Amino acid sequence: MAKKSIESPKPATARPKKPRPMPAASVRPFLTALAAGNPNPETELNYSDPFTLLVAVVLSAQATDVSVNRATATLYQEAATPASMVALGVEGVGRHIRSIGLWQGKARNVVALSQILLDQYGGTVPHDRMALEALPGVGRKTANVVLNVAFGEPTMAVDTHIFRIGNRTGLAPGATPRTVEDGLLKRIPPDMLRDAHNWLILHGRYICKARKPECWRCPATDWCRFQDKTPGAVEGQADSPITAPAAGRSGSQAV
Repeated sequence: MAKKSIESPKPATARPKKPRPMPAASVRPFLTALAAGNPNPETELNYSDPFTLLVAVVLSAQATDVSVNRATATLYQEAATPASMVALGVEGVGRHIRSIGLWQGKARNVVALSQILLDQYGGTVPHDRMALEALPGVGRKTANVVLNVAFGEPTMAVDTHIFRIGNRTGLAPGATPRTVEDGLLKRIPPDMLRDAHNWLILHGRYICKARKPECWRCPATDWCRFQDKTPGAVEGQADSPITAPAAGRSGSQAV
């Protein structure tokens, strides 16, 4: 009778270490370190006014800023106001944004929200959270971006980057985007809150990346509570830029 092979026990799957909460006293120096290399942060969607910003943010859901900027570069040549967007229609908008994920639903939303702006707000974007969130395709995150960038409100739009940083660094741990948002609003000094939105997004996009954070070049590593910091760069590995190339911003204001 053949002997039964004895299998070695499977190693237990290591659970990721939960970050220790960042001390309140470390929040300002953490953000100051991020600000040192980018004192006037801007997000990377091209826009010229609150309406084109709103449309760009709606289009950016589950899409890269690069792909949105490529689409709006031609879209805004034909339609850069609510009236011209309605006149262009769903099919017309769709011609410009087919390269963006979920483009069909986004085309419908952009035309529908433009019609509502004309009917209810005289063609202007309302400076009001509830009114913004009532627009088709606009949720809390989109409303926060518009309120922050277009109207200067100290809001925090928690995307995947900010959610990751809030948890990984211990800055504002939370199980949901809203929990992280509330934690950031509570912990970040008021004078830093508006710019912190963009500091954190750009930091998450280019340095504190999802799969392999580039801790060796993080300016705020002394205050970060992430325990498994990535070691130094591999020889020959190029650093990613902190901001988009200037060429991508020509002809419009970038957010």
